[in-house]
Amino acid sequence: MSVETKPYIIVLGNEKGGTGKSTVTMHVITALLWKGYKVGSIDVDARQGTLSRYVENRQHRVQQSGLALPLPTHIAVFRSNLESATAARQEEEMQFTQALEQLHDCHFIVIDTPGSDTHLSRLAHSYANTLITPLNDSFIDLDMLVRLAPDSLDILRPSTYAEMVWDQKKQRAMRDGGKIDWIVLRNRLASIHSRNREEMERVLGALSKRIGFRLLPGFGERVIFRELFLNGLTLLDMRETGTPMTLSHVAAKQELTDLLDRLNLPPALRDQAVA
Repeated sequence: MSVETKPYIIVLGNEKGGTGKSTVTMHVITALLWKGYKVGSIDVDARQGTLSRYVENRQHRVQQSGLALPLPTHIAVFRSNLESATAARQEEEMQFTQALEQLHDCHFIVIDTPGSDTHLSRLAHSYANTLITPLNDSFIDLDMLVRLAPDSLDILRPSTYAEMVWDQKKQRAMRDGGKIDWIVLRNRLASIHSRNREEMERVLGALSKRIGFRLLPGFGERVIFRELFLNGLTLLDMRETGTPMTLSHVAAKQELTDLLDRLNLPPALRDQAVA
C-alpha cells in the first residue's frame, strides 16, 4: 500500500442493540480479507467486546486447526475510567487516534461501535468514510432515526441517532473536508410482502432523501450468520473448512456479496485487491 494512501474507514453504527451490527461487521471484515486487502479492525464497544471475541475465536481456530484463514489486525479501545469528563474525553481521543496510527498501513479499517451514545462512538463516526447502520425492519428500530406522526406515519423530524450522525458529518467536514457515505441497511427483511414492509419502504425512502443516506437491503434472518461465531468463522470461510454449502448458505453468501458490491469502494482500492 502506498504511504500516501490513507486507510478507508468503514464504521458500523446504531444506538439500538440487536440490529445485527456486529454480525455485519465481522462479515464485512472477512469479505475484505478474502478479497486480498489488508484490514484493520477496531472495537470501541470493547466492554461488550463482541467483535474482539470474534477475532479471538478466529485466531484460536487458526492456531488449533492450521487453516489458512486471513486475520485482521485488531485493536480494542476501552472507555476511560478517569473521573474528569474532560480528561476522559482526551484520553479516549488519544487512544483512538493511536489505534488509527497503528493501522496506517491497512487498506481498510472497520470499526464496531456500541449500541449507545458515547464519546468514543461519536468520535468513530466522525472518522467514517462509509457509515453502515443496520436496521431491523420494524417501527421500533426506525424510531432511532425518525419521529413519526402515529396516525399518518408522516415524518415529523429526525430522531436522536440521525441528529448525532449529522453532527459527526459536520465534524468530519471541519477536520479534513471529507464526507461520510451513510448507508442504512435493512436487516431481517420478511420474505413475505406485508403492509408493515410496505410502510417501512415508504417512510425510509422519504427519510433517505431528507437526511441523506443510501438505503440498501441487508441480511435475512438466517441462523448461519450467528452459528459460526464461536469458531471465528463466516460464510466465506466454509470452502476452506470443507463445510458443505446448503441452498440457505448460498443465499446468505449472495446477500453479503451484494452488500460488498454496493459499498462503492474507491476504484484505487479495488485495483489493489490481490484476490
